[in-house]
Amino acid sequence: MQSHVRRALLPMLLIAQPAYAGEPVAAQDQATGLIDGSHLNLNLRHYYSNQHTRRSTHLVIKKAGVAQPTRQRDTWVQTAMLNYISGYTEGWVGFGVDASLFSAVTLERGHGAVANGGDRVLVDSDGDAVPSWSRLGVGDVKLRVSSTELKAGRMLTENPILRYKDNRALPSTFQGIGLNSNELDWLALQAGSFERAIPRTGTGSERLTTTFGNRAYSGSRISYLGATAKAPYGLTLSAYGSRFEDMWQQYYLGATHVAGDRANLALKTSLNYYRTRDQGEQNLGFIDNHAYSLAITAAHGAHALTTAWQQVFGDEYFDYVWESTGNYMANSLYSDYNGPNEKSWQLRYDFDLASYGVPGLTTSLWHAKGWGIDGTHYSGDRDGRNTGYNVRGLEGAKHNENGLMLAYVVQSGTLKNTVLRSIVYNHRASGGQIDGSYDEFRLVANVPLSLF
Repeated sequence: MQSHVRRALLPMLLIAQPAYAGEPVAAQDQATGLIDGSHLNLNLRHYYSNQHTRRSTHLVIKKAGVAQPTRQRDTWVQTAMLNYISGYTEGWVGFGVDASLFSAVTLERGHGAVANGGDRVLVDSDGDAVPSWSRLGVGDVKLRVSSTELKAGRMLTENPILRYKDNRALPSTFQGIGLNSNELDWLALQAGSFERAIPRTGTGSERLTTTFGNRAYSGSRISYLGATAKAPYGLTLSAYGSRFEDMWQQYYLGATHVAGDRANLALKTSLNYYRTRDQGEQNLGFIDNHAYSLAITAAHGAHALTTAWQQVFGDEYFDYVWESTGNYMANSLYSDYNGPNEKSWQLRYDFDLASYGVPGLTTSLWHAKGWGIDGTHYSGDRDGRNTGYNVRGLEGAKHNENGLMLAYVVQSGTLKNTVLRSIVYNHRASGGQIDGSYDEFRLVANVPLSLF
């Protein structure tokens, strides 16, 4: 893995270095002490969703110990995330701690409303909602030298390989070691090694599995190394290499270019590419997968229009770690459009009403379509290997979705920075496409409070 990473990073560093060789002030030089530099904040989240299945898609509920189909589920949860972030001790080496307590109260507890087990709320063995639950979401000790920070424990991760998932009442976190280095103002380095996931609807940790593969198999840890560099002329480049032990090796390359300005016309071009191969004991069998996306956004004033193309080359899903969103592909929406050999496109319109006298109010409208999903040539289980992906029944599968999001950020007063967001979407699938057919409405409010 290391030689691949070096070959990927070297051209990026050579391109970026000449124009960005500054010497920023080291973060540790500004340390004010463990207590003086600390912050305590509380985020109150109200999460509601109403979902209906369509066509042949069904949810399940337990009745008399037997799973029975249903077409609707309601999720209604109030959560609180108490976050303590310490400062760093002064000196050449700084020390600190982070801790976050996540708590949730289930407001909708009807047995018929809480479908599909613990997918959105925590349930007991009978399928009934647990009234409330809590967990230590973040808990780490940290060390900083200059502008390089090392953390060990539970933490939020944010990179193209392992990114925490925050589409439910509470976010996921991961347990391990993470390093972030920003010694140069044009270059950010990341490395990490994680062995457990702390799920969105759980009270403990679990082994690392995959999102689309056979979850009976797991890897002992996932490790990664990567960099993001700001190059001249509005160009940003990223390269990451990773190893999910006995599962896969995965590499990521990303490039974003921004030109112009919104007052006239701004153009943003984003290219993302993932390469995945089996590794070690091949717990998911043989894997040979390429996936890429290209998105172009044209923006003028309050308006932005995005077109995107995405394609998967391989007879299995483009996959990532369960409880993460380690997927920077352009068409990662309600569906990921990541089926074997799938092609997809997206058209999106974003509108910022600040230009029309309503600062903080934005809306987004999108349509996406995927087709050509074909797993009939899957041979990952050859030579006695495990069947990692159940895709042989997918031939000509397709799907599409429409979505509308309306969001408002409170601009002033006691509730400043409160975010209210509503989302309406529908998704239709055929030919066994994994995401099924749904209509859903979500309403989410995040109220951040700074305690000190």
